[in-house]
Amino acid sequence: MRHKNSINHLGRTTAHRKAMLKNMATSLIIHKRIKTTLAKAKELKMFVEPIITRSKEDTTHSRRMVFSRLQSKDAVNELFREISVKVASRPGGYTRILKTGNRLGDNAEMCIIELVDYNELMLENKEGKKVKTTRRRRGSKSETSEISKAKIAKNEDVVVDAQIVEEVKETPKSAKPEAETPAEQDKTE
Repeated sequence: MRHKNSINHLGRTTAHRKAMLKNMATSLIIHKRIKTTLAKAKELKMFVEPIITRSKEDTTHSRRMVFSRLQSKDAVNELFREISVKVASRPGGYTRILKTGNRLGDNAEMCIIELVDYNELMLENKEGKKVKTTRRRRGSKSETSEISKAKIAKNEDVVVDAQIVEEVKETPKSAKPEAETPAEQDKTE
């Protein structure tokens, strides 16, 4: 039974699994995003996030600790020079997993794991989004007509007379439309 055993062995021996995670973490740090299976990405996230947290403090000890996990000088230099500067204000959650569907050969769930601060498309969307405001209760009819007049006066693209808008609002709701049904048209002819 696997009670309290939370690690996913990924069908590999311990040495193979550790080597694979080191390789994937190095690739993620250098390339900023990699494509892999969902199970591997979840394990990689647990492996690489503490390493990125350690890189926020640039000391000899933290560099040695990160190197002992990655075994790659290029990845350590990249991590401490560029990535740690970008994630300095982030309290965690340095990676993002995006599901991409299933692989054709064996139907394995595929995904892209990436560093959050390096996806320019999502950063642009976040900056371009409109700030959501709270909804307010609508006022009385007189207030709304004044507001609509002000909006019409400010809007240069739409050419509408304020009197027409008032006439439309003043028509009673019980008044039936003038359009006749097809059956009524046949009776009149």
